[in-house]
Amino acid sequence: MKAFSLVSILFILLLLLGMSSCTAESVVNPCCYYPCDNGGVCVRFGTDRYECDCTRTGYYGQNCTIPEFWTKVRLFLKPNPNIVHYILTHFQFIWDMINNSFLRDTFMRLVLTVRTNLIPSPPTYNSKYGYLSWEAYYNHTYYTRMLPPVPEDCPLPMGTKGKRVLPDPKMLVERFFKRRKFRADPQGANLMFAFMAQHFTHQFFMTDYKLGPAFTRGLGHGVDAGNIYGETLERQLQLRLLKDGKMKYQLVNGEMYPPSVADVPVYMQYPEDFPTDQQLAIGNDVFGALPGLGMYATLWLREHNRVCDILKADHPTWDDEQLFQTARLIIIGEIIRIVIEEYVQQLSGYHLQLKYDPALLFKEQFQYSNRIALEFCILYHWHSLMPDSFLIDGDDVPYSQFFHNSSLIFHYGIEKMVDAFSRQPAGQIGGGKNFHPMILRVSEAATKHSRDLRLQPFNQYRKKFELKPYASFSEFTDDKEMAKGLEEAYGHIDALEFYPGLMLEKARPNAIFGESIVEMGAPFSLKGLMGNPISSPEYWKPSTFGGQKGFDIVNKATLKRLVCLNTKWCPYVAYHVPRTKEEARPRQPSTEL
Repeated sequence: MKAFSLVSILFILLLLLGMSSCTAESVVNPCCYYPCDNGGVCVRFGTDRYECDCTRTGYYGQNCTIPEFWTKVRLFLKPNPNIVHYILTHFQFIWDMINNSFLRDTFMRLVLTVRTNLIPSPPTYNSKYGYLSWEAYYNHTYYTRMLPPVPEDCPLPMGTKGKRVLPDPKMLVERFFKRRKFRADPQGANLMFAFMAQHFTHQFFMTDYKLGPAFTRGLGHGVDAGNIYGETLERQLQLRLLKDGKMKYQLVNGEMYPPSVADVPVYMQYPEDFPTDQQLAIGNDVFGALPGLGMYATLWLREHNRVCDILKADHPTWDDEQLFQTARLIIIGEIIRIVIEEYVQQLSGYHLQLKYDPALLFKEQFQYSNRIALEFCILYHWHSLMPDSFLIDGDDVPYSQFFHNSSLIFHYGIEKMVDAFSRQPAGQIGGGKNFHPMILRVSEAATKHSRDLRLQPFNQYRKKFELKPYASFSEFTDDKEMAKGLEEAYGHIDALEFYPGLMLEKARPNAIFGESIVEMGAPFSLKGLMGNPISSPEYWKPSTFGGQKGFDIVNKATLKRLVCLNTKWCPYVAYHVPRTKEEARPRQPSTEL
């Protein structure tokens, strides 16, 4: 009897221990439910309690869902983003009048302040800490983050919704990303735009894969022209001529091109057996991969050395260092103006004529600093811009003959390459199913990296940027087959990942993107451009650029001037395919430049 009682007691104890263990395992971190809305911060207390910090969000209540009075007023007056986009992309006759009046500055200031106010400054999170820390602010080797990572102790990969295992990345890209038939961008973006997207962003998207996808090699976290001059001082000095402020170059048929690696032994990512005398030595080590990037590198090299000649003539007493540093500031100014007034203009589709005028923000509360966000880096994987092949001067060049083929730049010359890329349409980004099979691996890698970094679900980012979260996959995409497939893969719309969400979201009518890329990407872009030091009151004056002549180079910068002041003849050049016969006609360099 005693033995039976002892066994019974042991059994009950074991059962209780098992129950307590199960109970402990069943306790879910409440922050995994993302309970705090409208920018509220979830703070965990104990094992099962949380509080939402609603400070300065404009909301209050347990989950920061009750709007304060002035928030109610703002929400009442705030138009739907799609309505705003529609107004900005229609009624051209009204916008023509606005663009020629003082109202242009008013609207441009509004665009800048509304967009840039969505980006936190100073930065908030990084991939190591899911809470504010000095490390997240001070350690510039990390990309910053808009939202903290998904907590590690959540029961499911995306929090508490969806399936226990995320879909296979290879299956995702094959089924939802892979191109069936090339779909041109309805806004008319061309390959000149596509290569600019890659050339421009690779001065600040410089992931350090030796440390991991959370880390960046970029020191400036913004537009610093490191893609032209090198991201380190050591590389910069190797590329500089160290005379008259100029960069090293080689002459081919009397024309200036970047030097070869045989003459300037900087590291470039070419195939191992690629001859060094055919490798171009460029600021960014990946730019040898595509001749379109080499084309831009050549244009900016020529422009830098041209600017140095102008500065040298005005300042014969300046040494090499001052000429170089001042020319670099001018080049950075030219880049920002061209990007805002032509590149961003093209991708926005707006009839409002965008304007780079730093003085518009001088009376506003604005911080002249920037940190590149991980989400911005992930968002900018626009590889569906690439065509099926490259049409240059009557030749149809396949990928196999395009990758790592620097000889194309010398064979065709800059003029013919610019003309060809300006005429060939780029692909549409929104809607999915438009990525060339040759570059699917990039999308697969981006998906894997997003998981490694535990990015929060797509709908959480929609909320962060004040967009309404999608209620279903059928609302997310007009493609019924895709909606059904994504539901099978993820189980719930709130489990859809950030990167697939951006790439697969239905495009706006006759637009290159879906709503989310525009509404998330524009704040990052404008904050980085306007937060540049040269856009600040201390820098934005003639003396910074060597006097009025240098300041004028910045203020008159256009894509056409960049090309036509540095080529023998002036090809058709724009970020969109020709819209009229007159626009398409090549011109000789003229006084209009």
